Amino acid sequence: MRWPWISESQAQHQKQNEPKNWDKSLNTVDWAAFTEPRTLIPTLILTTGIVGALQIHRRYLRRFPDALSISPSYFRTRSILGQVTSVGDGDGFRLYHTPGGRLAGWGWLPWKKVPTSKKELKDKTISVRLAGVDAPELAHFGRPEQPFAREAHHWLTSYVLNRRVRVLVHRKDQYQRVVASAYVRRALDFPIPFRRRDVSYEMLIRGLATVYEAKVGSEFGGPELERKYRNAESVAKQKGTGLWREYRRNPNTWESPRQYKSRMELEEPSQGKSR
Repeated sequence: MRWPWISESQAQHQKQNEPKNWDKSLNTVDWAAFTEPRTLIPTLILTTGIVGALQIHRRYLRRFPDALSISPSYFRTRSILGQVTSVGDGDGFRLYHTPGGRLAGWGWLPWKKVPTSKKELKDKTISVRLAGVDAPELAHFGRPEQPFAREAHHWLTSYVLNRRVRVLVHRKDQYQRVVASAYVRRALDFPIPFRRRDVSYEMLIRGLATVYEAKVGSEFGGPELERKYRNAESVAKQKGTGLWREYRRNPNTWESPRQYKSRMELEEPSQGKSR
């Protein structure tokens, strides 16, 4: 390929090691060379390659450090792959986004390792709230622990912590989290290894959570998933599995996670007035 700003005569002069006349060179650009196939084709290939690489990186390999940085174009249409770094409660965890997964080098390239220390992970993880479920509340903000909260938290921790999880983002909530459906594959999954498992469904069928029943902000990921989740809850309730065991013993005093939170919100103002 001949550069268009070098004419045939200039090329011959250079070969003959003649003294260069820069004024003449600048004023004698061979503009016709810009339209030659040997110039246009390599330029087009190079430009297309650069633009294509930028588009692929932007669409598939860009890493989101937190929930707020996720583009709205992902909502209900695209999923995010990452590794769970911590589990805060029975229905939420933090995810370190690893776009492209192992194919993009995550886990085996030296510069693509998931951090392990809290200092390195600070402000670099996505807070995920599981869609469609409400797990019993752990003790926090001065509130007492709800029955079966530890069991739900322990199960979720053992199921997803340090594993690669794919989340389908539905929306963001007011707590700077993403409400999402989470899916995991496990090698020792009997009878079909590496089968895709819906984490929300697995919690409901085991009686580790109830269907999310808040009047505002409920998100299931579509009516089909909502029906699936409600059926799973119904099966666990009929069998008396997990937290439904206490419900079968004494349904009059049993309290769902939603009822518990509503009661706590009502009690807190009255407690503040009495102090």
